[in-house]
Amino acid sequence: MAETWLVMGLGNPGPQYVNTRHNVGQMVVDTLARSMQASFKRHKTGAVVVEGRLGIGGPRVVLAKSTGYMNTSGGPASALAKFYEVDPDHVIAVHDEIDIPFDTLKLKQGGGEGGHNGLRDISKALGTKDYLRVRVGVGRPPGRMDTADYVLKNFSSAEAKQLPALLEDSADAVELVMTQGLTAAQQKFHVR
Repeated sequence: MAETWLVMGLGNPGPQYVNTRHNVGQMVVDTLARSMQASFKRHKTGAVVVEGRLGIGGPRVVLAKSTGYMNTSGGPASALAKFYEVDPDHVIAVHDEIDIPFDTLKLKQGGGEGGHNGLRDISKALGTKDYLRVRVGVGRPPGRMDTADYVLKNFSSAEAKQLPALLEDSADAVELVMTQGLTAAQQKFHVR
């Protein structure tokens, strides 16, 4: 039996955050759910989830979005990993990354959180940093704008035009990690 993957799309709840840079992880998970033709359902772990397979005979996957705020992502991630019996090396956190230019993505396993409170909370709750990350570039704040203010703003109109392609690429990267492994996904998406 194929192992289950848990894909956590990080973000904040509520309509005021839906289209912000900080919610790009949830946007990627929404893209994956649409490709699976599935809808999110409430789960007892403080998250909404989609359960299914990636294509016919593909890996079993649980897509998840916490119903709490970004900095409390760890509780739902840990509870879902326990509920679905997913080891940390099969947990993928999809999140915004200010240290990567907009329209770029990077993938890694383990390492530091780079000041990202959602990742810090997941690492603490899982008891390890050895999970996978799909880091979706949102760029650095312009001028002296505060980072928190920047990530809680909507994408610019120019970025919004490119956003669908970035979300599709990010969803494709998640799928490739699950089907062919991290190295294959890095080789495809890091050379762009």
